[in-house]
Amino acid sequence: MPEPQRDVPPVPEKLIRADSIIIVNTGDGKGKSSSAFGVMGRAWARDWRVVVVQFVKSGKWQVGEKKLAEHLGIEWHTMGDGFTWESTDLDETIAKGRHAWDVAKEKLASGDYDLVILDEVTYAVSYGWIEVSDVVNALTQRSAKTNVIVTGRNAPAEVIELADTVTEMTMIKHAYQQGIRAKKGIEY
Repeated sequence: MPEPQRDVPPVPEKLIRADSIIIVNTGDGKGKSSSAFGVMGRAWARDWRVVVVQFVKSGKWQVGEKKLAEHLGIEWHTMGDGFTWESTDLDETIAKGRHAWDVAKEKLASGDYDLVILDEVTYAVSYGWIEVSDVVNALTQRSAKTNVIVTGRNAPAEVIELADTVTEMTMIKHAYQQGIRAKKGIEY
């Protein structure tokens, strides 16, 4: 079976070395955060200073990637209180999302990190907890050598435009659709 034709952008004649880049992992498919955490491990292996700020997940989920980060000495901030549809106090959920953004902005501007992962920050924007213009400003004004990974569905067009690399994960099939519960070691 022949390979499908894909529109592949041409490679520039001369490649440049950037001080830092912005990566966006978006879409409705699985793998946005998992991809970011793969880069987290790669960055750690290169002696980079890494920080993760999670906007939605709560401490209730004992996720494997956080356990790995703790083992490696990577700074990790779980700031949310879980899925919004499970919230018993939406005002508190919103306050936590906004506080996560305050922490993220400080990390981006500090110059203390080679990689900042903003896990599920797109939800904080799409839910109206933070303004997309504030995100764009913080990304634009980040420390010059700070690379950033933004994850979550529905990445705003303004963030996509600013990013250097954007990947859209597309779900074709998911075990959950077959009634299979989230599996420890796979989903968390």
